[in-house]
Formats: sequence, C-alpha cells, structure tokens
Amino acid sequence: MLHVRHQVQAINGKLYFTLPKGAKTRTVDMPSSVADELKRHAEMFPPVEVELPWEKPGPDRPTRKFSLVLTTRFSNAIAVNTWNTYTWKPALAEAGIIPPRAKDAKQWQWEAAPKDGFHVLRHTYASIMLEAGESVVTSARWLGHSSPAVTLGYYAHFMPEAGSKGRTVIDGLLGEKGDQCAGRNSPDSPQG
Repeated sequence: MLHVRHQVQAINGKLYFTLPKGAKTRTVDMPSSVADELKRHAEMFPPVEVELPWEKPGPDRPTRKFSLVLTTRFSNAIAVNTWNTYTWKPALAEAGIIPPRAKDAKQWQWEAAPKDGFHVLRHTYASIMLEAGESVVTSARWLGHSSPAVTLGYYAHFMPEAGSKGRTVIDGLLGEKGDQCAGRNSPDSPQG
C-alpha cells in the first residue's frame, strides 16, 4: 500500500508542501513489482528530509519537514517544471515519443505539448486500472476524486468492456434455461 499524504507544489517558482490533489490523503494499492523497485531505489538513494512552507510559499508561512523519495542531487524538493524539462521530456525524446529538442532551442524549450507532461502518468494509471476491470468506486478513491461520477466523466471511454461481465453472468444463469425456453418456442417444437 502507498500512502499519499502530501505533495510539493510551486507558485512563481517557490516550492511548498500541501495536501494531495483535492485536499485528500489516500491509500493506494501498490503492485509488488512497484514496491520492490521502490525498495531498491530507497536502498540506493535513501529518502531525504526536506523542509518547506506549508500550504503556500512565503517567509511568514509555517514550515513542515517530510522525507521525500525523490530529490535533486542537492537534496532539495524537485520542482515540476525542472522535472519535466530536464528529466521527463528528455526521456520521452530518447524513447521517440516526442520530437527531440531543436538544436537552436534553449535547454528548457521543448516542442512537446502539456499533454506530454508528467501528469499524464496519473491518467495512464487510471485508464489501465479501469481497462483491467478495477471498479470505478475503487479507482475514484485511489485518484482522490470526490465521487465515482467524476472518474466516469474522465475515464468512461477507457472501459470498452463495460457491461460484458454482467452479460456473461446472466448468460451463465440463464444459459441452460434460456436454451430450454428457446427450444419450446421454436416452430418445430411441440406445444406443451
């Protein structure tokens, strides 16, 4: 299980801690393969305690300290723009998902659209869970949505098999009886 209790946000480049999206903490199932990889990462790069303002940036704000699994090489919190520019987008370009940076572009300039940002992993996770048959209620809880209706609004198109489980169950319940009823009502069957 992964417990999501806080996140790092930025306003005008100033980092701070705040509650996760929707101001909701959550507990999410973590596949054992991900847990094993996270353990290996923590052994190589132990979590680092970082202190930042709480709820919004500013010198007059109260601060909190949290151990972060991912930090900069200087043991600081990672700003999303820094991550996207120097880690995420170069990896996408290397994988051939987005075009490489133009030779005359500044180091921070990428042709990639916002849809290619790191946040796309949240949508990828949600769509994979729903396509695999995870319930909308459970997915909504993991994503921190206010209701399953919000989850359906975003991700219903990732559920192409929706309804097939119900049809299969009904076919299983009525299959034999349905076949018997169909035989009685055929024009060749005797009336009884």
